[in-house]
Amino acid sequence: MELAVLTSIFQDKAQDLEQGDTWRLEFDGNIVPNYPNPGWVEYIRNTSAWFDCSMCPREWPSNRVMVVFHMRLVDGQGTVKVMVLRQNCKNCVDAPMEDPTITPENIAILMENLVKKIRIKCYHENLGEQYRPPRDFEVKSPHEPEHCEGCMKGICTRN
Repeated sequence: MELAVLTSIFQDKAQDLEQGDTWRLEFDGNIVPNYPNPGWVEYIRNTSAWFDCSMCPREWPSNRVMVVFHMRLVDGQGTVKVMVLRQNCKNCVDAPMEDPTITPENIAILMENLVKKIRIKCYHENLGEQYRPPRDFEVKSPHEPEHCEGCMKGICTRN
Protein backbone atom coordinates (compact mmCIF):
# COMPACT_ATOMS: atom_id res chain seq x y z
CA MET A 1 0.00 0.00 0.00
CA GLU A 2 1.44 3.34 -0.99
CA LEU A 3 1.84 6.01 1.65
CA ALA A 4 0.92 8.74 -0.84
CA VAL A 5 -2.53 7.22 -1.48
CA LEU A 6 -3.15 6.59 2.20
CA THR A 7 -1.99 10.10 3.13
CA SER A 8 -4.12 11.77 0.48
CA ILE A 9 -7.30 10.00 1.63
CA PHE A 10 -6.39 10.60 5.30
CA GLN A 11 -5.86 14.34 4.72
CA ASP A 12 -9.23 14.56 2.97
CA LYS A 13 -11.01 12.82 5.87
CA ALA A 14 -8.99 14.72 8.53
CA GLN A 15 -10.41 18.09 7.44
CA ASP A 16 -13.18 17.48 9.99
CA LEU A 17 -10.67 17.56 12.86
CA GLU A 18 -10.03 20.58 15.10
CA GLN A 19 -9.19 23.71 13.13
CA GLY A 20 -5.56 24.75 13.51
CA ASP A 21 -4.25 21.28 14.26
CA THR A 22 -2.18 19.51 11.63
CA TRP A 23 -1.98 15.75 11.24
CA ARG A 24 0.50 13.55 9.43
CA LEU A 25 0.56 9.86 8.67
CA GLU A 26 3.66 7.67 8.55
CA PHE A 27 4.35 3.99 8.10
CA ASP A 28 6.18 2.37 11.01
CA GLY A 29 6.97 -1.34 10.80
CA ASN A 30 8.27 -1.30 14.38
CA ILE A 31 4.93 -0.65 16.08
CA VAL A 32 4.26 -3.17 18.83
CA PRO A 33 0.52 -3.95 18.93
CA ASN A 34 -1.10 -3.46 22.34
CA TYR A 35 1.94 -1.52 23.61
CA PRO A 36 1.85 2.08 22.38
CA ASN A 37 4.68 4.30 23.61
CA PRO A 38 3.87 6.62 26.56
CA GLY A 39 1.63 9.47 25.39
CA TRP A 40 0.38 7.54 22.37
CA VAL A 41 -3.01 5.83 21.97
CA GLU A 42 -3.79 2.80 19.85
CA TYR A 43 -6.46 1.83 17.37
CA ILE A 44 -6.53 -1.61 15.73
CA ARG A 45 -8.91 -2.29 12.85
CA ASN A 46 -9.32 -4.98 10.24
CA THR A 47 -9.96 -4.47 6.55
CA SER A 48 -10.25 -6.59 3.43
CA ALA A 49 -7.52 -6.87 0.81
CA TRP A 50 -5.82 -9.02 -1.82
CA PHE A 51 -2.40 -10.63 -1.58
CA ASP A 52 -0.08 -11.74 -4.40
CA CYS A 53 2.69 -14.24 -3.75
CA SER A 54 6.07 -13.03 -5.01
CA MET A 55 7.28 -16.64 -5.42
CA CYS A 56 4.40 -18.20 -7.38
CA PRO A 57 1.29 -17.08 -9.32
CA ARG A 58 -1.04 -17.55 -6.32
CA GLU A 59 -3.21 -14.65 -5.18
CA TRP A 60 -5.81 -14.68 -2.44
CA PRO A 61 -8.34 -12.38 -0.77
CA SER A 62 -8.55 -11.89 2.97
CA ASN A 63 -11.15 -10.22 5.15
CA ARG A 64 -8.74 -10.41 8.09
CA VAL A 65 -6.08 -7.84 7.23
CA MET A 66 -5.12 -6.10 10.45
CA VAL A 67 -4.00 -2.47 10.57
CA VAL A 68 -2.45 -0.98 13.72
CA PHE A 69 -2.48 2.77 14.33
CA HIS A 70 -0.60 4.58 17.10
CA MET A 71 -1.49 8.26 17.41
CA ARG A 72 -0.89 11.33 19.51
CA LEU A 73 -1.66 15.03 19.49
CA VAL A 74 0.89 17.40 21.03
CA ASP A 75 0.66 21.20 20.78
CA GLY A 76 -1.55 21.11 17.69
CA GLN A 77 0.61 18.57 15.83
CA GLY A 78 -0.96 15.14 15.37
CA THR A 79 0.97 12.09 14.27
CA VAL A 80 -0.46 8.73 13.24
CA LYS A 81 1.92 5.81 12.83
CA VAL A 82 0.54 2.96 10.72
CA MET A 83 1.52 -0.68 10.41
CA VAL A 84 -0.36 -2.89 7.96
CA LEU A 85 0.08 -6.55 8.82
CA ARG A 86 0.94 -9.05 6.11
CA GLN A 87 0.28 -12.65 5.12
CA ASN A 88 2.32 -15.24 3.29
CA CYS A 89 1.52 -17.93 0.73
CA LYS A 90 0.44 -21.30 2.05
CA ASN A 91 1.76 -23.08 -1.07
CA CYS A 92 5.38 -21.90 -1.01
CA VAL A 93 8.13 -23.08 1.33
CA ASP A 94 9.71 -20.18 3.24
CA ALA A 95 7.35 -17.74 1.55
CA PRO A 96 7.99 -14.10 2.48
CA MET A 97 5.32 -12.01 4.15
CA GLU A 98 3.48 -10.08 1.44
CA ASP A 99 2.00 -6.59 1.69
CA PRO A 100 -1.73 -6.41 0.96
CA THR A 101 -3.38 -4.50 -1.85
CA ILE A 102 -6.28 -2.60 -0.33
CA THR A 103 -8.92 -1.10 -2.64
CA PRO A 104 -9.39 2.69 -2.59
CA GLU A 105 -12.91 2.12 -1.23
CA ASN A 106 -11.59 0.14 1.74
CA ILE A 107 -8.77 2.65 2.32
CA ALA A 108 -11.41 5.40 2.48
CA ILE A 109 -13.47 3.38 4.98
CA LEU A 110 -10.35 2.67 7.06
CA MET A 111 -9.42 6.38 7.11
CA GLU A 112 -12.99 7.42 7.96
CA ASN A 113 -12.91 5.04 10.94
CA LEU A 114 -9.43 6.29 11.93
CA VAL A 115 -10.53 9.94 11.93
CA LYS A 116 -13.54 9.04 14.06
CA LYS A 117 -11.22 7.24 16.51
CA ILE A 118 -8.90 10.29 16.59
CA ARG A 119 -11.90 12.45 17.50
CA ILE A 120 -12.76 10.04 20.34
CA LYS A 121 -9.25 9.39 21.69
CA CYS A 122 -7.45 12.70 21.03
CA TYR A 123 -10.29 15.23 21.21
CA HIS A 124 -12.40 13.32 23.76
CA GLU A 125 -15.58 13.56 21.70
CA ASN A 126 -18.42 11.21 22.59
CA LEU A 127 -19.22 9.54 19.24
CA GLY A 128 -20.03 6.01 20.37
CA GLU A 129 -18.11 2.94 19.29
CA GLN A 130 -19.74 2.11 15.96
CA TYR A 131 -17.52 1.80 12.94
CA ARG A 132 -18.13 1.37 9.24
CA PRO A 133 -17.16 -2.16 8.13
CA PRO A 134 -14.96 -2.69 5.06
CA ARG A 135 -16.33 -4.10 1.82
CA ASP A 136 -15.70 -7.82 2.22
CA PHE A 137 -14.40 -10.11 -0.51
CA GLU A 138 -15.65 -13.60 -1.28
CA VAL A 139 -13.15 -15.86 0.44
CA LYS A 140 -13.30 -19.54 -0.51
CA SER A 141 -10.86 -21.00 2.01
CA PRO A 142 -10.65 -20.65 5.79
CA HIS A 143 -8.33 -18.17 7.46
CA GLU A 144 -4.93 -19.75 8.16
CA PRO A 145 -3.32 -18.40 11.34
CA GLU A 146 0.11 -19.83 10.52
CA HIS A 147 0.27 -17.55 7.45
CA CYS A 148 -1.14 -14.40 9.09
CA GLU A 149 1.11 -11.84 10.77
CA GLY A 150 -1.89 -10.53 12.76
CA CYS A 151 -2.44 -14.00 14.23
CA MET A 152 1.27 -14.34 15.00
CA LYS A 153 1.12 -11.04 16.91
CA GLY A 154 -2.10 -12.07 18.68
CA ILE A 155 -4.34 -9.32 17.29
CA CYS A 156 -6.19 -10.97 14.40
CA THR A 157 -9.99 -10.86 14.44
CA ARG A 158 -10.33 -14.45 13.18
CA ASN A 159 -12.33 -15.32 16.30
